[in-house]
Amino acid sequence: MTAPTLAPSAYPPDLAELIPQARDLAAELGEIPSQNRLKKTLKVGTPKARAVLAALTAPPAGEPTTNPVDTEPDTPPTPVDPVPDTETTPTPEPLPEAMPDVASPQLAPVTDPEPPATPTDPAALPADAVPEDVKARRPVVWPVLILCLPAFVAIWAGWVEMGRLTGFGKVALLPGIADSVVLDTAITLPIGVETYAAYALWAWLSGRAPQQARRFAKCSAIASLAVGALGQIAYHLMAAAGWSTAPWLITAVVACIPVAVLGMGAALAHLMHSGRN
Repeated sequence: MTAPTLAPSAYPPDLAELIPQARDLAAELGEIPSQNRLKKTLKVGTPKARAVLAALTAPPAGEPTTNPVDTEPDTPPTPVDPVPDTETTPTPEPLPEAMPDVASPQLAPVTDPEPPATPTDPAALPADAVPEDVKARRPVVWPVLILCLPAFVAIWAGWVEMGRLTGFGKVALLPGIADSVVLDTAITLPIGVETYAAYALWAWLSGRAPQQARRFAKCSAIASLAVGALGQIAYHLMAAAGWSTAPWLITAVVACIPVAVLGMGAALAHLMHSGRN
């Protein structure tokens, strides 16, 4: 059974308000709660919790007490037996402030329970309370990069040679301005196709892209990987057959790859940007 938890207030609660709540808590628990339990449930400090606990353990108003005190603080107590003038009547010690009498069953006081053991499961602790040595380690990625390196070299070489078989070659980037600046356009095939496929896979599987962008990234990533696989198959078949030029159909498809990559990249970037607005 869970004890009721009070909402925090901007003003400190009164003892007259705390005692009925403490008695309800005692009736619900079947025993007088400890001082720590009162502090936690009633959201009060140690002095008020001690005063509320004293009110819970005090006997009812109808029972005789060993040290009666008049409820009128200004009226001195009336002596029961006359005493000689030579003796002085002892002044009774002041008792705690009288608490409102609220009828409740008399329960035996209990000692403070031992604090609950701290859970050892890191998932049961808040994020800031989990020790550094218990926190889950991030997955290691560098072995995957080593495994991908040979595949990257083979794919790069296959696309470059495919580009040469289909008419991609060295061109002057700035004709008439800087004729010495020459670029082999065959490298545009591996950079365009495989780089876009890797980025589209990240947008699809990372979960950080919007839903519409993830759907487009999924389809375009699968298409890019399929085109890349077919391109590698076509190159190795032509190389094994000793062809120096590719058939016109393969040349036409390969020539359209940079345009397709440009369109898919621009569309994916637009979908990812529009989904965040």
